[in-house]
Amino acid sequence: MTEVIIALDFDDPENAVDFAHKIKNETSWVKVGLELFIRGGPEVVVRLKQMGFYVFLDLKLLDIPNTVSGAVSSSVDIGADMLTLHILGGEKMIQAAINAKNRTTGEKSKIILLGVTLLTSMDQDDLPWPDRRDTGEIVCDLARRAHTLGLDGCVCSGLEAGRIRKMTDRDFYLVTPGIRLEPAKDDQKRVVTPEQAQASGADFLVIGRPVIKNADPVHALREIKKRLTRNSEKFQ
Repeated sequence: MTEVIIALDFDDPENAVDFAHKIKNETSWVKVGLELFIRGGPEVVVRLKQMGFYVFLDLKLLDIPNTVSGAVSSSVDIGADMLTLHILGGEKMIQAAINAKNRTTGEKSKIILLGVTLLTSMDQDDLPWPDRRDTGEIVCDLARRAHTLGLDGCVCSGLEAGRIRKMTDRDFYLVTPGIRLEPAKDDQKRVVTPEQAQASGADFLVIGRPVIKNADPVHALREIKKRLTRNSEKFQ
């Protein structure tokens, strides 16, 4: 069953934690992004872990290998279950991250390292360098590198998830943001519905605005889960 990660995209840690209390019986996973982490620091991750959540720490690390190694170790220490880093950081940076993960012991060593391909707010026209390939080719090339270099999975849109699933293996996690319940005009360009992402082979759907901006977020989340359950039954 595809799992739902609720993106706690709040600028106030208390609002994020209060919202997490509302949905704690409906999902096991929440995402802490860069804005919330800067506002709340490691404490917000610790508090969410104490509530029983798995925490996806979406910091999209991109730095020199030594710095990324330290950041991975620190993320393990505060209990993050999933962490992102940019595949564009290159082989040395990625290997440093994997080595840092492997130096930990026990349950903490199970952190999932995800490579970020191309942000769902971007297409090839947004790249700072010329590239004649279409967006899907660029994303799939980055995902292939993440898989070859030993990362646990990648972040990709549902538009590319199916192609990436075919070129990797079932243990390679596909995490798909840019989920919309219906077409919407906002800052996301490469979006899909929950059903489309699930059918493409996504393991996790990262959903923010369709739930956190809803007047009844618990009902909205339950409806998404029902849609995924109905959709999965088609393939059984």
